Amino acid sequence: MTLPSFRFAPSPNGALHLGHAFSALLNARMAAEAGGRFLLRIEDIDTERCTRAFERGILEDLAWLGIRWEQPVRRQSEHFDAYAEALERLVAEGLAYPAFMSRGEVRAWLTEDAPAEWPRDPDGVPFYPPRDRGLPPRERAARIAGGEAYSWRLDMAASLERLRRRPTWTETGMGPTGDSGVIVADPAAWGDVVIARKDVPASYNLCVVVDDAIQGITNVVRGRDLFHATSVHRVLQDLLGLPAPSYHHHDLLLGEDGRKLSKSRGDTALRALRDIGATPGDIARLLER
Repeated sequence: MTLPSFRFAPSPNGALHLGHAFSALLNARMAAEAGGRFLLRIEDIDTERCTRAFERGILEDLAWLGIRWEQPVRRQSEHFDAYAEALERLVAEGLAYPAFMSRGEVRAWLTEDAPAEWPRDPDGVPFYPPRDRGLPPRERAARIAGGEAYSWRLDMAASLERLRRRPTWTETGMGPTGDSGVIVADPAAWGDVVIARKDVPASYNLCVVVDDAIQGITNVVRGRDLFHATSVHRVLQDLLGLPAPSYHHHDLLLGEDGRKLSKSRGDTALRALRDIGATPGDIARLLER
């Protein structure tokens, strides 16, 4: 019998804040209530911004909160080969293509050539232009061999045609508009998403589905800001033949300005709260309000 398996997966590019504590404690509690496993994953594919110093701080904060996890901890930076294998499979099956347009070229296309009602993804980002999707294989190979910068994008239309159906997932939490139960994914709403870059072997979207499968994660518990991204994760899981966990998207902790807490804005860090005398019990009570 497969044990329920939960994970907390922070990126070591800053200090943990109260929002992270809420998610980590919720995952640990749900794992305990289910009699399951609780795993920790360090999502450090961004090797420029992620540091071992931040990672040590994360581990110290989680231990201070009283959270315990299975060993060993999985670090994405140690498993680039697994992501490269998944990418190679998508490329070989004609489901991913190299995208060469720079940000400036994309902006110019959107200004000068894009239709008036050009679509945007759920994050408000305009879809990538269609130009590179139809490039002949010989031209693609020549431009890559010539050292031209590019990223790999999922051909969403081809992917959905391959699947012949829209994926679904089981939502035990709640989406932005109260969505729960069996959710029909809408990956087309994202257009041709980036799944790898020339300097980074995989994007978050590709890494997370590979990692969840390798670690045997059965229950993904994370913030509601990732609800819509689940559509991309589900299409990648089905294309790669990976198991689909159930998903539980929880509320976000918001700052006084109504925005979600952020490492980059220096929102209430656990380390700062510890330094002024807060206890793990204080944090737990604060998050229960």
